[in-house]
Amino acid sequence: MRAVIQRVKQAKVDVDETTVGQIQDGLLVLLGFKETDDNKTAEYMLDKLLGLRIFEDDKGKMNDSLLDIGGGLLIVPNFTLYGDCRKGKRPSYSSGAGVEKARDLFINFISMAKEKYEQVEKGVFQADMKVSLINDGPVTLLLDSEKNF
Repeated sequence: MRAVIQRVKQAKVDVDETTVGQIQDGLLVLLGFKETDDNKTAEYMLDKLLGLRIFEDDKGKMNDSLLDIGGGLLIVPNFTLYGDCRKGKRPSYSSGAGVEKARDLFINFISMAKEKYEQVEKGVFQADMKVSLINDGPVTLLLDSEKNF
């Protein structure tokens, strides 16, 4: 799994001009899946997201996590995170999970997130989404599970 994590003041996802997910003060996570991802990968990524200490404490230091601040978590599926641009001018997506596998992984990830955390919103798998946000900081991080297993 691969994630682009943005600390946000607010974020929302619209599909066909309808808001399907929206948060205040929290994390917007663009999440991509690889064919070899499984429940263990999902658990690792979710624990990382919930525990990342990237929010400022009362002393202005990035010591607090999403769990500490009780912020929102907006998860948006994004297959382009596995786009490989090293050769040619058109990205290759061959290392990403196939549609069915990615859909199952996304559904499972959302289910796991809702079991562990109350404020979970999501985008729509395989939809043309419009994502808007106000990045806080800006703080933007990349998280890739591949290096951790």
